Amino acid sequence: MPARDPQRADSPGLELGAVDVLPTGELERRLAGDVPLRVKLGIDPTAPDIHLGHVVVLEKLRQFQAAGHVAVMIIGDYTARVGDPSGRSSVRPELSDAEIDANARTFQEQAFKVLDPELTEVRFNSEWLEMPSIDLFGLARRFTVARLLERDDFTKRMAAAQPISMLELLYPVLQGYDSVAVKADVELGGTEQKFNLLFGRDVQGSFGQRPQVVMTVPILPGTDGVQKMSKSLDNYVGVDEPAAEIYGKLMSVPDAALDQYWELLLGESLDSARPPMEAKRELARRICDRFAGPRSGEEAEARFNQVHQDRGIPEDVPEHALDGAGLVHLPALIRDGFGLSASEGRRLIDQGAVRVDGVPVESGRYEVPAADLEGRVLQVGKRRFLRLRAE
Repeated sequence: MPARDPQRADSPGLELGAVDVLPTGELERRLAGDVPLRVKLGIDPTAPDIHLGHVVVLEKLRQFQAAGHVAVMIIGDYTARVGDPSGRSSVRPELSDAEIDANARTFQEQAFKVLDPELTEVRFNSEWLEMPSIDLFGLARRFTVARLLERDDFTKRMAAAQPISMLELLYPVLQGYDSVAVKADVELGGTEQKFNLLFGRDVQGSFGQRPQVVMTVPILPGTDGVQKMSKSLDNYVGVDEPAAEIYGKLMSVPDAALDQYWELLLGESLDSARPPMEAKRELARRICDRFAGPRSGEEAEARFNQVHQDRGIPEDVPEHALDGAGLVHLPALIRDGFGLSASEGRRLIDQGAVRVDGVPVESGRYEVPAADLEGRVLQVGKRRFLRLRAE
């Protein structure tokens, strides 16, 4: 574990950029001690990718880690089966066990693009939440429904006569028990997690533990500039995406959201006199360099200019072999060539987002003769290209 640096581990430095640090003054008191704090962040693997919205809170955890504290990342493989009601107006869709397990593996790998894997304690909350029914009943008995219904999400849904499942009522209890299991001193989360994090203090107190400090960070808006970044809303930028995708998506961020992107992702204030396009380009280059590799931002920018400004096809289009000489099933070709699902390929064709040599494929046309594709460039969306050739 790195030695604690008092210049970096002081309360004002770690609180920088936070929205809430509760109770007031408690973090400063704990940092005055000589014992490293156990700082918890829980993420439910409800989607296969970590996006830039997750990076905001992961970066705060990294700051604690760099200051010599213990970063505890909890992969919520059990709570993902329950469904976090935070910020929801309806019951979350249920995921299969296989989807959750696959997402959990991906989350862990991608989180290490921000965190130091050697200094991160990774836990899966199925370790302690797969408990006998009698223990679950004992845990639930400690809290009242009235206390759980204090959260705004539930109040709004009740007023709108929308359903709230029993599992959703249990979610804050289970998340709070995570803090008991790992003996958390501090828990981090987005502002929409404030109720869950504060409720975790109640759960710890009921088990005789010193209640954790709660720290919330701002929520990064998606590429639409309005709603929270989310894969389900298709307004996200994944940290594991190719540089061309990262760059292109960030160039679509509305000018009005640039201040937040610079502050939350780069830790810098944006000069109000700077032209938005110039600021957007630098943001995109720097994020590409961080997550896709050095100089990838410069290469992605050149590709972006060629495709979007010159309206041309990139020179470095990868080749893809056509399977057979008869009819080619385009959704399957899109699946194999771009890593999308066949159903997603059909949807993109129907939306006019699939082109062959710049000409949109007609909606509903899923079968194309291989001879009509050989030597041509298949384009999906604005930034994905393949040059097709015969086997």
